[in-house]
Amino acid sequence: MGYPRENLAPGERVVIHRHPHWKCLIAPVLIFWVVTAVCGVALGFIRTSDSLSGASGLWLTVAVGVIWLAATVYWLGRPLLAWWTTHFVVTDRRVVYRSGIITRSGIDIPIRRINTVEFRHGLVDRILRTGTLVIESASDDPLSFRDIPDVEAVHAQLYQELLDDEDLDEEPRGRRR
Repeated sequence: MGYPRENLAPGERVVIHRHPHWKCLIAPVLIFWVVTAVCGVALGFIRTSDSLSGASGLWLTVAVGVIWLAATVYWLGRPLLAWWTTHFVVTDRRVVYRSGIITRSGIDIPIRRINTVEFRHGLVDRILRTGTLVIESASDDPLSFRDIPDVEAVHAQLYQELLDDEDLDEEPRGRRR
């Protein structure tokens, strides 16, 4: 899913668009599997039990199904939708971060206001090629963006955009692109 073009200024181009790394979905998927297994065992017990036949067995089957559906929506659907609606975007003019399903929040950092860009990642993050990107702007505390896929490449590209912006500032007025 591309970043919505209507959120960009005229002439602004997207350089990088990322959703959080898929590793943030590992726990929800594992929980889904566990809940599915437990509900499957419960359904198997209900279906094979002689004492739970008829109407009581039907109601217990429906109850297990409702519990499974509610758990799936809460522990799998919600995190998956949150992942899908979270965007980390670098354009030629700014860094944009948007997140949220019902209540959206976001931050825009103009490229010209960025002082430093750094990244952090431990051993597991290095293996998965993800990490935390830390951006310090002119007047704010450093902002940390977790689970950025291919964080080193994003860091390098963002730094390149900073250098390109500085090069534009140094060119004579008649030669700007």
